[in-house]
Amino acid sequence: MGGYEVEVAVRKTPKRGVTTSGDSLDVVERPGGGLSIVMADGQGSGPAAKRISNLVVARAVSLIADGVRDGAVARAVHDSLFSFRGGKVVCTLTILSVDLRTNTFVISRNGNAGAWLFDQGDEMRLIDEVPAIGVHQFTKPQIHEAPLEPGNWACIYTDGVRAVSRSEGGVLDLGIDPATFTDLIKGGARGMADQLFDTALSLASGRPRDDLSLALALISDQPRALGEVAIRAIDIRFPF
Repeated sequence: MGGYEVEVAVRKTPKRGVTTSGDSLDVVERPGGGLSIVMADGQGSGPAAKRISNLVVARAVSLIADGVRDGAVARAVHDSLFSFRGGKVVCTLTILSVDLRTNTFVISRNGNAGAWLFDQGDEMRLIDEVPAIGVHQFTKPQIHEAPLEPGNWACIYTDGVRAVSRSEGGVLDLGIDPATFTDLIKGGARGMADQLFDTALSLASGRPRDDLSLALALISDQPRALGEVAIRAIDIRFPF
């Protein structure tokens, strides 16, 4: 018996009165084992912002699939956007990786998007400002890591989620006591993402003034008998 499992949940919605979110997200399998969630927030909102964020995510996903390390991916995507748009377009880029080569969560951040890392109950909130990609020529990402252990989890979110926070400095503080996360984990990544996202929507009175996007990855025990088939699954819900 034994085995671990990574559960991933993504939640997003456009700002009030806009049908197209300027945020883009995608998930890609890493050639060395594991997976990466790529999240970008384009400048502005609507279709124009979507085109930029789609371009950034597609480029990052392609490089990750080629085996490029996350830090180098962020720099290469920045260089590409800077060259393509002449330093006139800004975009945030966040990569959350479950890297089975190093057995770590890896979070790469550019911009004002935030992140959480929970490591054996120790909470790390990543909210300090990091230069976004596309504007300054020699931009580089901020990198954080934590071990892949059952019960450890990581969450990344755009500035729209930060904006609804009631705490000083835009820390993602949705009125949920970290001590209660032990109970939330029982609901898996989906339950946790639903709880966080529903709370964010509630704080925005159901009428967000910016695009909201959130992605969460949770490491859990997955008892499995010797020789049992390990089935990988992806579930998607895409209203239109």
